[in-house]
Amino acid sequence: MDIKPLQQKAVMFRRDILETLECAGSGHPGGSLSAVEIMLALYGHAMDHKPSDPQWEERDRLIVSKGHVSPVVYVTLANFGYFPKEELKTFRKFGARLQGHVHTKVPGVEFSTGSLGHGLSFANGIALGARMRGRDFRVYCLMGDGEIQEGSVWEAAMTAAHHKLDHVCAIVDYNKVQENGPVNEIKNLEPLGKKWQDFGWHVFEVNGHDLNDLIGALDEFKDIKDRP
Repeated sequence: MDIKPLQQKAVMFRRDILETLECAGSGHPGGSLSAVEIMLALYGHAMDHKPSDPQWEERDRLIVSKGHVSPVVYVTLANFGYFPKEELKTFRKFGARLQGHVHTKVPGVEFSTGSLGHGLSFANGIALGARMRGRDFRVYCLMGDGEIQEGSVWEAAMTAAHHKLDHVCAIVDYNKVQENGPVNEIKNLEPLGKKWQDFGWHVFEVNGHDLNDLIGALDEFKDIKDRP
């Protein structure tokens, strides 16, 4: 596919994120900027979704487990038509629905997050429910690298493999920085890919800012059977 339009959107998204944060006077720029291409690969290519009908039953779901990156989530949803871009100026304002952590009051947000480490379990539950109802949509879960230092993530990883949830895709935004410093100094994650493989997952390691890499991995994910 021609990724030039998505590359152009990536520049625009970064501008919109910075303007949104400037209006609010606070927020999380780092984790938002590091996830721009991930969000574009999902909403611009991989996911089936309808901005005109956010509750469409057959839509793919995205669980943003690292809920503090709300700026990139809101900018993505606004640019894809879920709500007017003008509303980005209300980010973190009292009484506004665009709060500092993503919330289901916002069209397109599937799960209110804030406390880290729970998104993958929620994604598993959605996928199991879909299987029971004979639904075929996919569930994506975006996590931070600092977040996966939490034990609940690995419980969820083991559960997904046990139940062969091949419609679950966990995406770790491995930007190597967390709130209190470099990830490898707080709690080293390496070898990260091997850890996920040992838990029964099919693993892709890609450049998170390369749209070709991301799209290729997301396309290949759809062909994998019997493992997340």
